[in-house]
Amino acid sequence: MPGDSTIVNINSGGTAKNTYDAIVIGSGISGGWAAKELCELGLKTLVLERGRDVVHNKDYPTATKDPWELKHRGKITKETLNENPLISKAAGYGEDDQQFFVKDKDHPYVQEKPFEWIRGYQVGGKSLTWGRATQRWSDFEFTGPQRFGYGWDWPIRYEDVAPWYSHVEKFIGICGNKDGIESMPDGEFLPPFDLNVVEQHLKDSFLKNYGNRYLVHARWAHLTKPNQIHIDQGRAQCQARNLCMRGCPFGGYFSSNSSTLPWAAKTGNLTIRPFSVVHSIIYDEKLGKASGVKVIDSETKAETEYFAKIIFVNGSALNSNLILLNSTSKRFPNGLGNDSGILGKYVCFHNYRGWMNGSIDGFEDKYVYGRNPTDTIIANYRNLHKKDTDFVGGFTTFAGAYRQRGDGDRCPEQIGATYKEAMTEAGPWHVYAYVQGETIPKEINHVRLSTDKKDQWGIPLLVTSVGYDDNDEKLLKDFFTQTEEMLSKAGVKNIDHNDSKQAPGLDIHEMGGCRMGNDPKTSMLDKWNALHHCKNVFVTDGACMTSTGNQSPSILYMALTARAVNHAVEELKKGNI
Repeated sequence: MPGDSTIVNINSGGTAKNTYDAIVIGSGISGGWAAKELCELGLKTLVLERGRDVVHNKDYPTATKDPWELKHRGKITKETLNENPLISKAAGYGEDDQQFFVKDKDHPYVQEKPFEWIRGYQVGGKSLTWGRATQRWSDFEFTGPQRFGYGWDWPIRYEDVAPWYSHVEKFIGICGNKDGIESMPDGEFLPPFDLNVVEQHLKDSFLKNYGNRYLVHARWAHLTKPNQIHIDQGRAQCQARNLCMRGCPFGGYFSSNSSTLPWAAKTGNLTIRPFSVVHSIIYDEKLGKASGVKVIDSETKAETEYFAKIIFVNGSALNSNLILLNSTSKRFPNGLGNDSGILGKYVCFHNYRGWMNGSIDGFEDKYVYGRNPTDTIIANYRNLHKKDTDFVGGFTTFAGAYRQRGDGDRCPEQIGATYKEAMTEAGPWHVYAYVQGETIPKEINHVRLSTDKKDQWGIPLLVTSVGYDDNDEKLLKDFFTQTEEMLSKAGVKNIDHNDSKQAPGLDIHEMGGCRMGNDPKTSMLDKWNALHHCKNVFVTDGACMTSTGNQSPSILYMALTARAVNHAVEELKKGNI
């Protein structure tokens, strides 16, 4: 267990024994932040996690293993692939980190349309395996849907979230550079990893040829030069091992396990209960607000109810939708707070289908040091001040260059001295780029509860019905056209295009279904992430998103969570919730 927090066993033991000031559903990136902020503000807080316990450092079994110490040298066996055709597609999934991913058979769902739902059920959730990209949204993202007529207006703007971005960045540690780019606001940065020689060349070429297209240092959740606040967390400098998804024994990248949960535990206000599948949120008809949470022990199937004044829903977007949809009562027969009827609708994601690779001559006298765990980024340049394409929304391009340490694959002999010698020679430089594109929230893209299928805990299975549209195809085409042009002008050749045609979900950025907005008739949450019709329940994970933007969303979830907790505690003190 992180820190000295308490683990609760199933034991109803009366209402008083099971009553806390606050309950947080989920222990991932946003749930960990909810726990930290609530505990720091003095609230006795219960965190419910459906998966097993994972203790920082203690439960990272492969963190320091060399390839030859892994039974299959890091490769996935045919048996594992056959048993897990879905989860094995996840980025980074391998023999060394498969313990942090949900096996296909352990939590089924119904795919009305193909949707690859990537999940990690353990204390810390997917904060152990996330990509760690942390760009801030700009006002272009917050205002785009309203300005260009493809969605609903956010009830907040960048200025509302900016101080909370800073609050989060200072604590978790973000490396990057202050670039002064309007579409990618600067933040509170630690020094970045250096650009390699080809990446610097690409940056210079893009600016020379376009003037307003910027390749920048990654904004990434890595401690390149820890500050005192990071040392106080027990974390240390990133060692540039690029083995992050195994769990980092140095705490070099941010995770709930290495940072927010131990910090919350130090207050003495934290209780974490693993193996706790949340069935539903309990609504008190007389009080007109939520009173607690119904939990099913994942191992024993025993049911327990916990009670609190404030409830934060951070189960990850689709599971949060599932919990709210299953939280029915006489007042809310269609799901908690769902007077508008839009709960579970307008689910969206990021378009990751486009990939490009090429090679570039020269620079053969330069190499790289370490295993840089970050990417470089081409900031969005589409549909900013005005609509300048035949699609709406924009896209971030992750792009960079690498040089392999050897060219053994081209050696005709794959064993012996000749092969060994080939492996000592540096190969050519390669350039890559892949897209992270905005998608449009649409009513047809939704999740709902199955009417006839249930999981092993008696909870209805989630039905996913989410797909692409014509706007996604146009955006993807533009990414290919523009990126090939940019790379070609920089001297990149042999450029390959790849449309993976992958189903939604593999981006691991599912969003929406319980969106924020000013109008209770067209949104579920207010500007503070509280349910319009149940003010003591807050949703601050991906389910709250009104639109997807093109930046990576995790740090926005963290900022919105800290902001919502601050508001919730103020309202609690005033007696308003």
